[in-house]
Amino acid sequence: STGLTEDQKEFQKVALDFAAKEMAPYMAEWDEKEIFPVETMRKAAQLGFGGIYVKPDVGGSGLSRLDTSIIFEALATGCTSTTAYMSIHNMCVWMIDTFGNEEQRRRFCPSLCSMEKFASYCLTEPGSGSDAASLLTSAQRKGDTYVLNGSKAFISGGGDTDVYVVMCRTGGPGPKGISCLVLEKGMPGLSFGKKEKKVGWNSQPTRAVIFEDCAVPVGNRLGAEGQGFSIAMQGLNGGRINIASCSLGAAHASVLLAQEHLTVRKQFGEPLANNQYLQFRLAEMATRLLAARLMVRNAARALQEGREDAAVLCSMAKLFATDECFGICNQALQMHGGYGYLKDYAVQQFVRDIRVHQILEGTNEVMRMIVARNLLQG
Repeated sequence: STGLTEDQKEFQKVALDFAAKEMAPYMAEWDEKEIFPVETMRKAAQLGFGGIYVKPDVGGSGLSRLDTSIIFEALATGCTSTTAYMSIHNMCVWMIDTFGNEEQRRRFCPSLCSMEKFASYCLTEPGSGSDAASLLTSAQRKGDTYVLNGSKAFISGGGDTDVYVVMCRTGGPGPKGISCLVLEKGMPGLSFGKKEKKVGWNSQPTRAVIFEDCAVPVGNRLGAEGQGFSIAMQGLNGGRINIASCSLGAAHASVLLAQEHLTVRKQFGEPLANNQYLQFRLAEMATRLLAARLMVRNAARALQEGREDAAVLCSMAKLFATDECFGICNQALQMHGGYGYLKDYAVQQFVRDIRVHQILEGTNEVMRMIVARNLLQG
């Protein structure tokens, strides 16, 4: 909490308390039984966590990107997988709030901010992941509707959520031919694939989202035709900070678990905490965690202020924090020895849940491309 305002310390305390009481005791069960904890998330929404950086006139909390990062880091100490889904939901609501017209904002945002309804972000396709601008899902306009055909892959919440923010091709090839439509579950022609079996992130379902002559009113388009790729990328700048913040929470929790284990576990007649090698590794973990946290918070401030370097700082923060925090969690598991590999110990779940953060919201290889391009363009 160093350097935070009194309000931010209060947000952090509320989120940490919620994580400890409402999430951590159930984290293993949600993972094992693949439970999507809807009621727990609705309790979180009552604290203002359903639309953290959405404007208050449609039910949002109106907080800053830094406030949001602090909250997601704290919540992720209780269940990283559930918090990561909440971060995606928040990104979707922000996109509707920011790029929607007044009618759209008032129609969608209040029920999403309260988490009466849940949202999913639909960009990735079976054939276009990192190369998002090559997406093929098409939307042909016929009068007052778009007829949507194609599919999306790896959609968090897919099939269980109510609102789908979908990037689709309304024009020619490349990013300028992409538009953004908001779909609602139950629309004819909207269906879902099987629930995917995943290494981690098991408290949120993942499915393909399929469109077969799905008719969507033109009134459900966010922004102008051709603006979709820009909307998607602006959403992802915040999404990268959010997912990096979830990584911070997992790493923070793992450092505490390692600290406790080293104190309690004895080998060769003394606590592991007396072993200087392990002391040094723990010190390195804490140092790397603090460096990652400062980098994420710096990027959050840049995005909030609308700075020119915000996108590259978000990419740097996502790259650094997700790589470093996975290393921290993995080292914490190693410090637990054989116990770390048992599902009775929470550290293994943090390792499994955090691993995908190096892949989604733009792979870390793509983050390197963005940073390099920025540097070489001068």
